[in-house]
Amino acid sequence: MESFRNVKIWAMLIFMAFVQLGQGFYLPGSYPHKYGIGDYLNMKVNSLTSIDTEIPFSYYSLPFCQPKEGIKDSAENLGELLMGDRIENSPYRFKMYTNESDIFLCQTKPLSADEFKLLKKRIDEMYQVNVILDNLPAIRYTKKDGFMLRWTGYPVGVKVQDAYYVFNHLKFMVLVHKYEDNVARVMGTGDAAEVIPTIGNAGSNVPGYMVVGFEVVPCSFQHNADLLKNLNMYDKYPNPINCDPGMVAMAIKENEPLAFTYEVTFVESDIKWPSRWDAYLKMEGSKVHWFSILNSLMVITFLAGIVLVIFLRTVRRDLTRYEELDKEAQAQMNEELSGWKLVVGDVFRAPTNPSLLCVMVGDGVQILGMAVVTILFAALGFMSPASRGTLITGMLFFYMILGIAAGYVAVRLWRTILGGANKGWFSVAWRVACFFPGISFLILTTLNFLLWGSKSTGAIPFSLFVVLILLWFCISVPLTLVGGFFGARAPPIEYPVRTNQIPREIPAQKYPSWLLVLGAGTLPFGTLFIELFFIMSSIWMGRVYYVFGFLLIVLILLVVVCAEVSLVLTYMHLCVEDWRWWWKSFFASGSVAIYIFLYSVNYLIFDLKSLSGPVSATLYLGYSLFMVLAIMLATGTVGFLSSFWFVHYLFSSVKLD
Repeated sequence: MESFRNVKIWAMLIFMAFVQLGQGFYLPGSYPHKYGIGDYLNMKVNSLTSIDTEIPFSYYSLPFCQPKEGIKDSAENLGELLMGDRIENSPYRFKMYTNESDIFLCQTKPLSADEFKLLKKRIDEMYQVNVILDNLPAIRYTKKDGFMLRWTGYPVGVKVQDAYYVFNHLKFMVLVHKYEDNVARVMGTGDAAEVIPTIGNAGSNVPGYMVVGFEVVPCSFQHNADLLKNLNMYDKYPNPINCDPGMVAMAIKENEPLAFTYEVTFVESDIKWPSRWDAYLKMEGSKVHWFSILNSLMVITFLAGIVLVIFLRTVRRDLTRYEELDKEAQAQMNEELSGWKLVVGDVFRAPTNPSLLCVMVGDGVQILGMAVVTILFAALGFMSPASRGTLITGMLFFYMILGIAAGYVAVRLWRTILGGANKGWFSVAWRVACFFPGISFLILTTLNFLLWGSKSTGAIPFSLFVVLILLWFCISVPLTLVGGFFGARAPPIEYPVRTNQIPREIPAQKYPSWLLVLGAGTLPFGTLFIELFFIMSSIWMGRVYYVFGFLLIVLILLVVVCAEVSLVLTYMHLCVEDWRWWWKSFFASGSVAIYIFLYSVNYLIFDLKSLSGPVSATLYLGYSLFMVLAIMLATGTVGFLSSFWFVHYLFSSVKLD
């Protein structure tokens, strides 16, 4: 009786916990911070970025003001480091709900020849300064052709005729929303003090505010050198500063210092804390994005339906016609007709390089599984833009865990091809663990040397290299070997027909079969080329990608179309008595990678026109090659496994002697 009572208590507690989570678990972003009036807000700086070079650099690589306490790195995760983010503290600080103007920050030392040259170079390369307040990047609004454009960050400076001007006065506007008690319920707890940290004097009875917006207007202002002599950091500049973004005045000159000032205004806003990222996720072109994706989905669904209907009708008619005949008629039909029935003794003949095929299929399973799980979690909001680096970190985590599936599939396929023998399964599992990661490591190391040579923050530190190698050999490799062990113990897939000792001669074809295989990738490419444009824009143009729900739908459609295309081509090859379907089924869908790479080159030429320098182009093509390899393995695996199931089902559905 006592045990039953304890079970009831635990059941009630679990039920209450789920109810509480269901009432208010808010996925995107971090916990809100409640600031009292006068509490300090510390702004942070991120790497300098440019769509002209795609090479990030540290904020303090330029002669900017540094904080009194020294430069300190903020807590970073693995994903942030791999993405090239370097978030550091800054000397900029604000007091909550306290407007301040004409605040002097610092005056730099006279610019050396190298600093002067570097500043001009960064201005020419259109580098942007990225600043963050309470996890919100600063937004800059500009007007163009009557439209209001949103940008994250602000330019280092501008070139007017032959002179270079730096933006040395920043006008900040912080949007705040008054703290509400129901925010605590949103976060899944009834005690606001436990969830929202109270800073300074912001007690429960004191009005508190949350940061819901952060905007910046950069200006170039010429300060009076005589007025700067006796000023310390955070002193008030004696004369009023008129911030006019349409005017430039602070020209940079060699052997002359730069002075930096700022002002901040707090504005109470109706924006709720959970909606504060909406301004970043509603960049220009969102309507085109939604309508283009919807149109693409409709067209591809229609085409896939046609392919599926044709395929089902053809195979069903062939099977029905064949099964209605008696054995004598079947034998006579085999002698008189050509088609897939004639390759029954060769259809399961081992392909060339079977171990390589097993390795590529295993890696494809691992990559595809990682993509599906990561995009699913991102669509549910667990990997929102508010949580920097979580997407890359999640991809690495899921990839390592799915090494078990990769080893299992590869080894079981290997044993199936060998007819059940366990010979060489460990070697196959080991190569699965090293094939794609090894190629990726080689590409990334080569690109990293280029970034190291450029002194970019995008370069992976040596310590992180060690961490990645340890993750690879201490987690990913053992899990893949464990999966291979289970694959070696699992029963191999039994073929429904026997394989002849002497291979059947393949009739001469009217056209090269590989030509049709390579052309088959156009249909899968049609399912994702529009979505690919937005993904490329988010990576290379600094835009925020957030429609993971659509990406999940596109991924599902891509898998379906890859399977259908591979099935149709496999059936066509069998009908012309070509029993070498193993590799062709893999590349029938995997050939989509060729068109993606060609699209990447097209994007480089026509959309990234401003991309300058051989280093930038090499980085772009290197990362594109890495992406294309992963897509080829994933889509090729879908096509091969679908064709393997189809061939197995087709020849097990009829009685053949």
